[in-house]
Amino acid sequence: MRGFEHINAKTVKEAVARLNKYNGAAKTIAGGTDLLGALRDGIWPDPPGAIINLKSISGLSYIKEGTQGLKIGALTTLTDIAESAVVKKNYTALANAAERTASPLLRNLGTLAGNICQENRCWYYRYPEKLGGRIDCARKGGKTCPAVQGDNRYHSIFGAVNKCIAVNPSDTAPALVALAATIKTSKRSINVDDFFTAKTGMKSTVLDADEIVTEIQVPIPKTGMKTAFKKIALRKTIDFAIVNCAVAITGNGSSISAARVCVNGVYNNPYRATGAEEVLKSRSFDEASAQAAGEAAVAAAKPLPMNRYKVQMAKALVIDTILEAS
Repeated sequence: MRGFEHINAKTVKEAVARLNKYNGAAKTIAGGTDLLGALRDGIWPDPPGAIINLKSISGLSYIKEGTQGLKIGALTTLTDIAESAVVKKNYTALANAAERTASPLLRNLGTLAGNICQENRCWYYRYPEKLGGRIDCARKGGKTCPAVQGDNRYHSIFGAVNKCIAVNPSDTAPALVALAATIKTSKRSINVDDFFTAKTGMKSTVLDADEIVTEIQVPIPKTGMKTAFKKIALRKTIDFAIVNCAVAITGNGSSISAARVCVNGVYNNPYRATGAEEVLKSRSFDEASAQAAGEAAVAAAKPLPMNRYKVQMAKALVIDTILEAS
């Protein structure tokens, strides 16, 4: 691992100032479950000159529910979210997503902000420098995505952004999308639908180089809203999702008035299945509605030779998650 300066920030303002000082050549660390592996493997063409510790900032770990909804501090651990009685009762999809992320030890360290800001997990992008040199894929400024003609069994089934077909790896992201969350940063408030991006090189979010997440806000559930989260992975613990799904469905028990459906592990960004949402509106809470929504969710799929199986898997998971919520 290359050397770097380690800085314990005391305030958000100090952390931002330090990021400004290094002008894009610094990284932030909270739980470190993603960053430390990336540092060890040397995946970045330009290694960071400084690591700014955010865990040394007090007051960024909390779960509060008020009249406007839920507020979660950026440094709140996934364990705290999974075990929160308030989150489990009123924001079930988020609690279940946090509980299904990684292993107990990693959830004790990993934060909610870190989970939604993590790097993608493509094995070409993550190829360790020590095993023969990093691979200059499209995400790193290269001309091609080696996964397109290579091993793409876990990659995007909805095409590429900026030539890259790596998928977003977060479990909590689809839950936050389904719940219509807002991401509050040191600069602004960002609707979760606009937070993720794969259009600007290696970035997975719209955060500027000197911007950090400070809080995640989830609006209070509408009357009659039910939420659910499901995940398919090779192992229940540790593994990233092959496909995961979160839904928030609002209705009066017989008819659906609104729905938000998000599938992840299938595209560069969490995939908002708007086609499935439209299908569900004004329909009954039944298996036929879920089946129609599942088909609509994957209608635009463009799988590659090795990941065609993910289309059926995503369809089935959307159906199961909707039925779980209903």
